[in-house]
Amino acid sequence: MKSILFALLSTTALLVAASPAPTGSPAPATTRMPETTTTAFSSVLKEDMPIGETGRPEWTSARRFAGTRIYVQQEPWGVGVESWWRIKTYRDGTAANRLLEEVEVGLPYRVQLDLYTDLEGNEKAHFHYQSFNVELRWAIADWGKIWGNPTLYAEYKFADQSWGPDVYELKLLLGDQFLQRWHWGLNFVWEAETSGDYEQEFQITGGLSYSVIDSKLGIGAEFIYDHDTVAGERNFPENQFNIGPSIQWRVTEKLHVDLTCQFGTNKYSPCEIGYLVVGYDFGGPGGHSERSYTPTSGRHN
Repeated sequence: MKSILFALLSTTALLVAASPAPTGSPAPATTRMPETTTTAFSSVLKEDMPIGETGRPEWTSARRFAGTRIYVQQEPWGVGVESWWRIKTYRDGTAANRLLEEVEVGLPYRVQLDLYTDLEGNEKAHFHYQSFNVELRWAIADWGKIWGNPTLYAEYKFADQSWGPDVYELKLLLGDQFLQRWHWGLNFVWEAETSGDYEQEFQITGGLSYSVIDSKLGIGAEFIYDHDTVAGERNFPENQFNIGPSIQWRVTEKLHVDLTCQFGTNKYSPCEIGYLVVGYDFGGPGGHSERSYTPTSGRHN
């Protein structure tokens, strides 16, 4: 009996010795931080994010203005198509229609090749084949490296000789954005016929646009100034100036529609010049152009 009692006392002593000593104060309770809801969001628009090899903003991938070009639209080996309808109405009640079907091909080193056909028609919608046109443009530097992102442009129109002479055209393309949502473009144009009346035209075209809905809807205005002369009458030019509202609707990421109507301001100007442009971007090999957005810190200044 004594041995059993001794064993119980020994076991109890060992359990007490193995127990942790009291700390003298209770463990602190876990504190839960109050829940918060944030409304912060990125101020960088999707259309302003840089894309492609040149770091150009996404909005340049769809023609922003019907009558004014900016930089290049296609990445190397990217392909897009556009259908144009331009109508000019004159003070004598006549009209001139132009239908263009254009294919755009991006090339390396910031180069783009455009090929298109030109059909001309009158107010009675009687159309004829006018010319096959080849256009090449080269952006001098990556986007944002030079003010205005200057791009050199050359075009040659191989005309149906029964409807007029061949024409060559040279352009300087400028364009950029200022402030958020505001975009602008400006073109200086020299165009000349190779025979016939040797008509020569110096033009300045421009546009200003505000993005009402990011990557979806832009509204603004466009203008064209035209100084036109023919052989033997260079000292008697016709100076035209048209200006009016414009709109761009990007139906999808690939499909865009541009519309503008510019009104004449003097007796030499057409009463109205209207453009409707529908464009579709197929992108590069394998599908649509890669929209690889990079962080804001990686954008060109």
